[in-house]
Amino acid sequence: MYSYEDRMRAVELYIQYDRSAAATIRELGYPSRKGLDRWYQEYEKSGDLHRSFPSHPKFSDEQKQVAVDYYIYHGHNLSRTVRALGYPSRTLLSEWIDELRPGIRKGAIRCGSAVSLTDEQKRRAVIDLCSRTGSANAVAESVGVTPQALYAWKRKLLGEGAVAEVKKKNETTRSDDQDELLQEVEALQKKIHKLQLEHDVLKKANELLKKDQGIDPQILTNREKTLLIDALRATYAVSELLRELQMPRSSYFYHQARLQVPEKYALLRSAIIRVFEANEKRYGYRRVHIMLQREGILISEKIVRRIMVQEKLIVVGTKRRRYSSYKGEISPSVENLIDRDFHADDSNEKWLTDITEFQIPAGKAYLSPMIDCFDGLVVSWTIGTSPDAELVNTMLDMAINGLSEGKLPIVHSDRGSHYRWPGWISRMDQAGLTRSMSKKGCTPDNAACEGFFGRLKNEMYYNKIWIDVSMQGFIDQVDQYIRWYNEQRIKLSLGGMSPVEYRQSIGKVA
Repeated sequence: MYSYEDRMRAVELYIQYDRSAAATIRELGYPSRKGLDRWYQEYEKSGDLHRSFPSHPKFSDEQKQVAVDYYIYHGHNLSRTVRALGYPSRTLLSEWIDELRPGIRKGAIRCGSAVSLTDEQKRRAVIDLCSRTGSANAVAESVGVTPQALYAWKRKLLGEGAVAEVKKKNETTRSDDQDELLQEVEALQKKIHKLQLEHDVLKKANELLKKDQGIDPQILTNREKTLLIDALRATYAVSELLRELQMPRSSYFYHQARLQVPEKYALLRSAIIRVFEANEKRYGYRRVHIMLQREGILISEKIVRRIMVQEKLIVVGTKRRRYSSYKGEISPSVENLIDRDFHADDSNEKWLTDITEFQIPAGKAYLSPMIDCFDGLVVSWTIGTSPDAELVNTMLDMAINGLSEGKLPIVHSDRGSHYRWPGWISRMDQAGLTRSMSKKGCTPDNAACEGFFGRLKNEMYYNKIWIDVSMQGFIDQVDQYIRWYNEQRIKLSLGGMSPVEYRQSIGKVA
């Protein structure tokens, strides 16, 4: 019995040693592992230990007598009696035996039997023991004695030499079985180790190289394999990793030395990322290359493309449903004068217009621009929340007001209702402008204007979150983009200049 203080001290030390039973028992010299676990579970459940041990459950006199009789007629074995009946404890059973049958335990022999058997019965029991297919306990219980008594009869009948020989044979068999089991365990451990290695290689390939987790490590480059080995060499041996990746040792050390050399394009890589981010991730490798040339960085376009691929600097776009303003043939159509020829030798010769729709959580917005075919300059534009006549008429008035004397461009549009209403037609006639229309449902007839809408949406609308943006805030961002498009966004067809810069270079006023 341990006092409350002793048990509490053991639990506290057990917790302090991070629930290490061996360290606690080594420190205190008590209790058993099971006892310590039982105390800790009681402490964890109730927050304290009971001050005194609970009393034994009360048993009836009949239960006591049954337990004592079973003990007497089944080999005087305390453990067997408790195991068979399920009660009481060995200590309490000893007290019952001394109380009901005093003196019987003093003369009892553990290996003997309370059952009186003849020599012939003992001989048959020994034969059953030697030729058994089950356990010795089963044979002993069929006879009504303990297994120790059976083996004592066996030694007496067969002699010590036979017993030793059988024992030696059993030990040899048991040793062979143990060796076989150890070999199986070792083989399983090696298999588990190999599977863990394969898993770690695939996991690191996904983390470091951004490869798919189902990739075959054998198709990796030697440089990529070197990165994997360096990442895993703290856990696995280098030779083991080389075998797994099927990489020559000399190749590994060659690439490891190469990795120690500073990267040739480290500064260029950071400059490319800076240019890409500064332009809201809207520039592909060609425009990034031109921007680098402006900064005095002369490098091959292919290198810029390769670095952008490595850094995953991708201009992302998405296809969406296109807004249509076609309401039917509400007025006579006009001829397609542009006929897909969007080239202009001078400014204000050919204008293109259309309407596009934006959908954000705050609602829908509509953009109506007028684009000059000469250099792609957006001559005028209006942005609103309704695709009505006021939206396009206001845009047309602004464009006409910006025309210099003698300039009468052809204005090309689709067959939308906005361009067939009397308000639009009267403004065109008063200004002396010529109307041109695409064929019905033929988007390529106005491809240059559609291309502008595609660039605008890819570069400032798609793949952005507009949840917390108000409608006015969104309209301001579209307006800001168009101004940036006119004044700063470079075009390859203009020699790497923006429309405004191009007009200034040739002496034209934007």
